[in-house]
Amino acid sequence: MDEKLKDEDARLAALRRYDILDTGEEEQFQRIVALTQTILGVPMAAVTLIDEDRQWYKAERGIDRDSIPRDVAFCAHAIMQNEPLNVADATIDGRFADNPLVSGAPHIRSYLGVPLRTPDGYNVGTLCAFDVVPRQFDARQSEIMVKLAEIVVEQLELRQIAKQDSMTGALTRRGFIAEVEREFLRAGRYDRPSVLVVIDVDHFRDINDRLGHPAGDAVLVSIANASMATMRKSDVFGRIGGDKFGLLLPETDAEEALQAADRIRRMVESTIVEAPNSPVRATVSLGIAPIPAQSESVATWFSEADIALYEAKQFGRNRVVAGKPRRPVMLATDRAHQLSRPH
Repeated sequence: MDEKLKDEDARLAALRRYDILDTGEEEQFQRIVALTQTILGVPMAAVTLIDEDRQWYKAERGIDRDSIPRDVAFCAHAIMQNEPLNVADATIDGRFADNPLVSGAPHIRSYLGVPLRTPDGYNVGTLCAFDVVPRQFDARQSEIMVKLAEIVVEQLELRQIAKQDSMTGALTRRGFIAEVEREFLRAGRYDRPSVLVVIDVDHFRDINDRLGHPAGDAVLVSIANASMATMRKSDVFGRIGGDKFGLLLPETDAEEALQAADRIRRMVESTIVEAPNSPVRATVSLGIAPIPAQSESVATWFSEADIALYEAKQFGRNRVVAGKPRRPVMLATDRAHQLSRPH
């Protein structure tokens, strides 16, 4: 038996390196699932990831759920081998006959699952197809599924590469938003505090116009470094626009976020950036927003932070402003005024 099939800790580490669990819907995975469903003519198909105690669906068709316990998942058996798992009739297969997904809804009868094997040899999940009638999937169908599973892994790898901005080392906009979506669900589920911060470079166009784009790039790198230097391991930092960054602060209330944001503001203000043409100083404005209610959305969260950022710009830049969730007009808090540099 392949030793890597028995190394659960390493398998889970390989899964978590993709940083994909509990992320939102992504078109490339949905397309693969739709193609699987069409080619095999099955009512249900999915890209699954096997976590420590659950099977989570990254993409699915015909399956009305986000996850199931690992101990009832067909795919938990599929990841224990490197070849496809083909179940012609689950009702007479000793591994699955008593499974609640067989005896009850969705009444699975047949299954074909192909492990998603990472480049370093760990099975992190499956591409799988289910039917509600007994059937023997043939060799050609298995071969097609193997090829599609390889494409899923390629997409996982590309997704990981695409998450980091090459110049600043921050997450890309796409990667950062995925992290915010996950935190929105987590914090909402457990009723925990969390804060989103947006950071914008003051007068960035003027820096580019006066000193050139290399100077502007040096400023962006300096600001990214200052922001990441203040982060905890649980914090997330991303570049969400040309001169705009985002900072996610889990398990943080508004007061703590104001203090963290102002540390960044002061660090940026005091840094002399060694640009190609001449040294330059830059400042940033920051808007912070506590997580809104679960009845709202991630878009609302970003909107609240952007409104607070707009207020910081309006009040003279180089300052921090906190907004309150779901208010149509954001006002600077007294604490924000205390932390901000005077005019």
